[in-house]
Amino acid sequence: MSPVSRIIVDVSQQKLFALGSQQQVLFEYAVSTSRYGVGNQDGSFKTPLGEHSIAQKIGDGCASEEVFIGRQPQGLLSELQAAGKPLPEDIITARILRLQGLEPGVNQGEGIDSYQRYIYIHGSADEASIGLPASHGCVRMRNADVIELFDQVEAGCRVSIHA
Repeated sequence: MSPVSRIIVDVSQQKLFALGSQQQVLFEYAVSTSRYGVGNQDGSFKTPLGEHSIAQKIGDGCASEEVFIGRQPQGLLSELQAAGKPLPEDIITARILRLQGLEPGVNQGEGIDSYQRYIYIHGSADEASIGLPASHGCVRMRNADVIELFDQVEAGCRVSIHA
């Protein structure tokens, strides 16, 4: 059984709290949520609120500098940059915890669905922005932190995101 039983993302503090089975804080991490604020609307680039669960864990065993595009590993960031490969503005690295909304009409369903919006907790190539609202809707973490969290959670773990 995983030591982390629940995750809480506090947007106002730009913090993620990983809780144990007794609801004690096991880990606390700085994060970066959306630069556009909070909201569940598709296309808004906002961080969705409410209850979620981890639907998929992607990147087990990959390097911390691994870049993911479309949830597929593409190679190391330094190598891709040296080769002049085009990269997205919001570069996803290290690990992905893909979230699924659990609240119909809030973060689940047409036009507001966190899973269909590809909302993740993930590593970032822009670690300098961690602690500030800077993402395009996801919850960004430092690569070492997301790897540590990834290794401590299982698919199905509950994730609560609140303002």
